[in-house]
Amino acid sequence: MTAQKTLTSAAWLGLVSMGLFWGGSFVSIEIMLREVPVEMLVALRVGTGAAFLWLYVLIKGLEIPRNLKIWIAFFLIGLLNVAMPFFLITWGQQHIASGLAGILNATTAIFGPLVAALAFADERLGPRKATGVLCGFLGLVTVIGFNALTDFDLTSAGQLALIGASLCYACGAALMRVHFAGIRPEVGAAGMLGGAALWMIPIALAKHGLPDIAGFAPETFAAWAYVSLISTGLAYIILFRVVAIAGSGNATLVTLIVAPVAIALGALLLGEALPLRAYVGFALIALGLLIIDGRLMPKPRAPADG
Repeated sequence: MTAQKTLTSAAWLGLVSMGLFWGGSFVSIEIMLREVPVEMLVALRVGTGAAFLWLYVLIKGLEIPRNLKIWIAFFLIGLLNVAMPFFLITWGQQHIASGLAGILNATTAIFGPLVAALAFADERLGPRKATGVLCGFLGLVTVIGFNALTDFDLTSAGQLALIGASLCYACGAALMRVHFAGIRPEVGAAGMLGGAALWMIPIALAKHGLPDIAGFAPETFAAWAYVSLISTGLAYIILFRVVAIAGSGNATLVTLIVAPVAIALGALLLGEALPLRAYVGFALIALGLLIIDGRLMPKPRAPADG
């Protein structure tokens, strides 16, 4: 039987760190959107993050891949796992609160095990994980509301954009495990962000021209630095390490931590208030993630010999 990937103490430490870093990204995006259009915001985020990581790789003297297939993977996975979800999240946050965006981002951990189960023998979807996924989907429906599609508006579109981003992350995490095996986390993160920058920078320049960076407010500069260097550059290094240790499906459990951080910061810094159904839905999503992790429905122990 194929050994199953599990969450070690090191993996959990990585998940907590990423959860804190990514939880703050939603407020940072909200602040930047006051001055920066969506495409330019994403281009600045991935471009700065990629420059930071490649500088780190060069300073550390890490081995840079020479296989063309790896560079093609950087370009394509950079689109699926970075450029597309970052764009969808940023666009969606124009129409929904940052705390709600954090909650919907938690559905990555619901889609992640489904995608991983289809792709990998050591991340199969058993009865326990299936129960957790079902619970998570019930939470998702509760968060967005049963009338989100029948009474479709920009709020509904914003919520669906966040769900689309979660699907991108789930598929991207699986592709990372397949194509980036044996690559140093720092190099893989730099390559993927560089690939995303190659997509987003030309799009942003073609649509908006050069940004008026000198005219940015101080809080916009602070948000840009945070979302690029901390919640993108540093967090992606940690993500690669967690995927290598615990598998792509388990790595998506980070969103269990991201959501409450995003809610707290949105309320504290932006004065956001979410409807009761958002909290009820997140409770169901969190319950589903805990079931998937095995902490609420552990496997029965085998009987002792003799």
